Amino acid sequence: MLLVAISSAILGLALAWAAAHRLPHRLPARPLVLSTGVAGALIGAFVTHGAVDAGGFLTVLVGAAVLSAASLSLLLRPAGRLRRRSATA
Repeated sequence: MLLVAISSAILGLALAWAAAHRLPHRLPARPLVLSTGVAGALIGAFVTHGAVDAGGFLTVLVGAAVLSAASLSLLLRPAGRLRRRSATA
């Protein structure tokens, strides 16, 4: 279980670093992004391990990657300015 936790934390850190490197203008501060990626991966590994009950190392890492990516997607801001129309227009 320790190997799964360390591997999923590294996977979450790699996903968060890639997101912060690729989309710096759409994400908040880098420490928040990196910690969210790691936390999402650890929670994803825990949930997947509990759901499949020793379903395999690769399965748990896939679950960790999915939840890490989902939690990172919640940090994204819109790309451009939002255009709002007034009620009279």
